[in-house]
Amino acid sequence: MSSEPVISCLNVGKAFQLYVHRDDRMKQTIFGGWRRYYKERWVLRDISFEVKRGERLGIVGRNGAGKTTLLQMICDITRPTRGSIVVKGRVAPILALGAGFDYELTGRENALIGGAILGLKRSETLARLESIRAFADIGEYFDQPLKTYSSGMGARLAFAICAHVDADILIIDEVTSVGDQAFQAKCEEFILGFARKGTLLIVTHALDYLVQVCDRVLWIEDGYIRDIGEPKSVLEGYRLAMSGG
Repeated sequence: MSSEPVISCLNVGKAFQLYVHRDDRMKQTIFGGWRRYYKERWVLRDISFEVKRGERLGIVGRNGAGKTTLLQMICDITRPTRGSIVVKGRVAPILALGAGFDYELTGRENALIGGAILGLKRSETLARLESIRAFADIGEYFDQPLKTYSSGMGARLAFAICAHVDADILIIDEVTSVGDQAFQAKCEEFILGFARKGTLLIVTHALDYLVQVCDRVLWIEDGYIRDIGEPKSVLEGYRLAMSGG
């Protein structure tokens, strides 16, 4: 593991704008310089941590704690309301990519678009298409529109694309629950292989899996960092809190 940080979060906060009335959004656009027409809902506050090159960081917390929002900001899908996030290297956000699929296009066409979004040249994606198809293992559906896919098939395609972009940083949100047992085993094998050479951020409720894979675990509670450190120690406290102890 290098001492160089590839992800740096400093005093990061994220608030969403909640509009009570249907026309408040338009009022905010027109008159927002003088008055605020929304309520703020803060999902993350004062988040500061670094991830070093080659490190494997797990993230845990209750549903709604802000884990996915944090990953989305690191992936630059959404911006922090406060603070700063610096990321160095090519990021492959497994499953987040699937949210941007065009459901009128085929799996093959979405693979080309996904590769471009993640920084591959078209020629590079074309050279990897058959390997992506084989990894996704969705048969003839690879050349069918995504609107004919189940959610699991879309997730398999997203994972397959991200597994082929030569990323520096792999960001995973509950991927171990995707697909059937055979595909889950394939995903876990890939993740373990990547973890030996790349930087990994993973959100999952499979706590024993985090102990197996990660160097550190970050625990988010009510939008704040509750603890960060060695996996067994952090997860012992997390398990106790979840059990009401």
